Amino acid sequence: MIKIVTIIGARPQIIKAAALSRAIKNNFSSQIQEIIVHTGQHYDTNMSQVFFDELAIPAPNYNLNVGSGSHGKQTAAMISGIEEILLSEKPNAIVLYGDTNSTLSGAVAASKIHVPVVHIEAGLRSFNKVMPEEVNRILCDHVSTLLFSPTKTGFENLVKEGFNANASAPFTANNPKIYYCGDVMYDNSLYFSLVAESKTDVLSKNNLQKNKFILATIHRNNNTDEPLRLNALFKSLNDISENNNLDIVLPLHPRTAKLLETNLFKENYAAIKSNAKFKIIEPASFLEMVALEKNCKLVMTDSGGVQKEAFYFEKPCVILRPETEWVELVECGAAIVADADENRIKEAFTKLTSKTDFKFPKLYGDGKAAEFICGEMVKHLEI
Repeated sequence: MIKIVTIIGARPQIIKAAALSRAIKNNFSSQIQEIIVHTGQHYDTNMSQVFFDELAIPAPNYNLNVGSGSHGKQTAAMISGIEEILLSEKPNAIVLYGDTNSTLSGAVAASKIHVPVVHIEAGLRSFNKVMPEEVNRILCDHVSTLLFSPTKTGFENLVKEGFNANASAPFTANNPKIYYCGDVMYDNSLYFSLVAESKTDVLSKNNLQKNKFILATIHRNNNTDEPLRLNALFKSLNDISENNNLDIVLPLHPRTAKLLETNLFKENYAAIKSNAKFKIIEPASFLEMVALEKNCKLVMTDSGGVQKEAFYFEKPCVILRPETEWVELVECGAAIVADADENRIKEAFTKLTSKTDFKFPKLYGDGKAAEFICGEMVKHLEI
C-alpha cells in the first residue's frame, strides 16, 4: 500500500480532491492511504467547509489554518506546516492540484526533503508571468515526478519545456513522467450533474428560468483590485442585462464583496443596485454552481474552472481575462476572450448568443481521470 498526502486549500482544489478521494474509496482502498491536509488558504465557511459536507470528502487529517495574508507570509507558513507533516507521515508522495499558493508551498516543502510530487493539472500555461498562478504552476511542474495534464495542449506545453514524453521508469524529479489523462473536474461534473438540481433550490430561490439568465463570476485580484477593470466588468454586465432583459446571477466571492462598494464608481454601483435583474447572491456551493451552469444561457467568468465547467454543460463562455490556459475552448469556438473591455465583452455576448453551430468535442477525457491517476500512482510510487 502507498501513502499519499493530498494538499488542498482553495475551493477548486477541494472539489478536485473529491474525484480522487472517491476513486480511492471505490477502487483503491486496499492500495492507497490518503492523508488530507487543508492549508486553510480559503478559510471562509462558504468557500471551504460547505464543499467537504456537500461532496462527501473525508475530513482533513490536518488543518494549518493559515488564513489570509501576503503571498510571502501565507506561503512561508504553509511550507513550514507541510514540511512538518511530511516528515511525520513519511508518505510515498505529495499530491498537489492546480496553481495556488498551497500548490507552490507543497511543491517547495516536498522537493526540499525529496518527497515525490504528483501534480494534477500539470502543463497549463497562460504565458503571462504577471499572474501569480502562472509562476506557481511552472515551479510545481519542474519539481514534480508524475505530471497529469488534463489536455493535449498542456501535455505539449510540457514537451516544449523539455520534459521527455517517452521517459522510462523508474520516475523521479530528474526523470519525470508526463501524462495526458483528462480532467478530474470532468469526472466530478458527470458524477454530480445528476443530483445537483434535486439537492439545491438555487434556481427557484432566485426565480431563475432555464436559458433566461447569465451566470457571472468575478474574483481574480487584477479584476477586483483595479477600479477601472472592475467598473468595466460590472457596467458591461449591467448594460447587457438591461438591453436584453436578462437576469445576471453573480455568486459573490468574498474578495469581490469587500471591494465592490469602494471600487465601483457611484453611478455604476447605483445602477446595479437599482436593476432588479442583477442578482448578487452568496458564494455558491459546488452543486449550486452545477445547477446554475446547466441551466444558464451563457457564462461570463474570470475563473479557469468555471470556463471548463461551462464547456462540460455545453454553454458558451465569455472569458473576462486577457488570456486563458484553456485555449481549446477558444479554438473550438465555445468561448471568447474579452478581458475587462466593455466593447469586447458586449461584442462577445452578441456573437455567442447569435451563434448556432457550436461544437463541444470531448477535450477532457472520459470521466475516469481520477481512476487513471490512482492506477499510475500505485504502479510507480510504491517503494
